[in-house]
Amino acid sequence: MAGIMTRLAIALLLCLPLCAGLAADDDAFYNFDDAPRAEPVEQPDWFKASFLDLSQDLAEAMSAGKRGLIVYFGQPNCAYCHKLLNENFSLPDVLDYTQRHFDLVGLDIWGEREVITIDRQILTEREFSLREETNFTPSLLFYDSDGRLALRLRGYYPPYQFRAALEFVADGHYQRETFRDYLARGDDRMVFEPGELNEQSFFAKPPYNLDRRIASERPLAVFFEQSDCHACDVLHGQALREPAIQRQFLALDTVQLDMWSEVPVITPSGERTTARDWAAALGLFYAPSILFFDEHGEEVLRVDSVVRFYRLDNVLHYVVSRAYRSESFAAWRDARSSAIDR
Repeated sequence: MAGIMTRLAIALLLCLPLCAGLAADDDAFYNFDDAPRAEPVEQPDWFKASFLDLSQDLAEAMSAGKRGLIVYFGQPNCAYCHKLLNENFSLPDVLDYTQRHFDLVGLDIWGEREVITIDRQILTEREFSLREETNFTPSLLFYDSDGRLALRLRGYYPPYQFRAALEFVADGHYQRETFRDYLARGDDRMVFEPGELNEQSFFAKPPYNLDRRIASERPLAVFFEQSDCHACDVLHGQALREPAIQRQFLALDTVQLDMWSEVPVITPSGERTTARDWAAALGLFYAPSILFFDEHGEEVLRVDSVVRFYRLDNVLHYVVSRAYRSESFAAWRDARSSAIDR
């Protein structure tokens, strides 16, 4: 018992710095209309005024005593970009911590300005975003003092996870552990015991034999969730209730796994494992995450950040139409540039 109490005490201490924004991390950060905004969002004036030589930007950040460089990929009408720029960064502790430890360079995924990347490639903003597979905006690349990629975030994360990402890089935790393990140490769940998950009629029942070494006729969607998950509740209570979303999932093989459970799974590549170990091997840290696999078991796309109806509907159109057979999601989104947020 003493050992358990000690572990709980350590977990609480770890959680304290991460939970500074948790009180604000309520429905407003999960429950919003994600259709493209009519009014474009402007990148904040505190973003670095950069000549877009990222190595030079990083050197200047280090000379100023900072811990690294963040490269932001966004687009003006993206609802998720609005959330990050107007709401996460409106929290004084998040803004202060970001400015104190990082310089931040902002890019437009449709832009034509030339960027000299960390690896000295000369690409337009648009080419760079495609190379980095910024499937969802906002996307963030965190570079450490040596120019190594310390963390990549695709999509929007509420303040608790976003503040944790900042600290994960600034305090050097990425050198010793994964972001998943870092969040688990500081998470207020502390003990990851499987519990009841939200049900959907299109979820397949166990056993979970997802082996696709012999090709299936349909793509596969795998939901990784956890109990006591408010973001999961919002997804199930709203987007997944939409008939348009349900119809598209019915065109897929779909399963739901508790990402902390020991339930047996045979993965699409034929490996025998557990849901917990598979989630760890995949590097998943956010619930709910939805991973999509093709008929041969190759992962084609994952949604591992906040997702609402508009974005999920787009993802499902890409997967159900089998567009992944000929192009990446980023290229598919690029070709559909008449739709403002992809």
